[in-house]
Amino acid sequence: MLVVNNVTKKYGKNVACKDVSFTLEPGSLTVLLGPNGAGKSTIIKSIIGFLKYDGEITVDGFPNKTSEARKIMGYIPELPSLYPTLTVIEHMEFIARAYKMTNYKDRIEMLLDRFELSDKKKKFDDELSKGMQQKLNLCVGLLPDPDIILMDEPLLGLDPHAIKELKNYIEEMRQAGKTMLISTHIIDSVDMLWDRTVIMQNGQVCANVSRSEIEGAGKTLEDQFFLVTEGISPSSVKAPVEVASSSDEGSSEAKGEK
Repeated sequence: MLVVNNVTKKYGKNVACKDVSFTLEPGSLTVLLGPNGAGKSTIIKSIIGFLKYDGEITVDGFPNKTSEARKIMGYIPELPSLYPTLTVIEHMEFIARAYKMTNYKDRIEMLLDRFELSDKKKKFDDELSKGMQQKLNLCVGLLPDPDIILMDEPLLGLDPHAIKELKNYIEEMRQAGKTMLISTHIIDSVDMLWDRTVIMQNGQVCANVSRSEIEGAGKTLEDQFFLVTEGISPSSVKAPVEVASSSDEGSSEAKGEK
């Protein structure tokens, strides 16, 4: 279980996230939605331990920045962070050794094959297209097979085959009991994949609702998103939302973040 409790992140006077709280239940897929500047990337980077923040984040009871927590978490960033002097296969070998994996050869071959990189093994980073770099970004993040995985806009830049393959792989991970948090602002890219949605706006959680609650009210994920982000009062419609009121102190996060 991953618990985010009252997390606030500021860049000077700019409030990127304010009192953000939610829980990822074991074996669930939570989609983190919000318009650009909502705070999605900031909260994911806080969870993975890249940013300093106020509040508390725990992973299976351990603080998120401890080695115990990091051993079971994985992260796929929005923009690939690759090494220009390493080939595709060297990237995979490097990650496998960094995580002290054993018997990883077959897993490397499986991932490269599924994401159509098997014939690019000897290519360096700058020899790959942006789409190929994103595929390698996915393979590197998925290689350690973490119990909890955070994905920030994972479908951006992928071709139709890779999108289909990633969706299939996400479903396989869910069936295997993995816990996932996927951040996106493209609603239809995850419409069939989620168990719970957390919707953010202006750095705050505006709704935290399960799929069964939304579908039970005869609504779609898109309906829920626009209900929350366009300022329609939840009390005026029959929708199962938990709404956190937006504060005048909240603001969109620093440039370069979501």
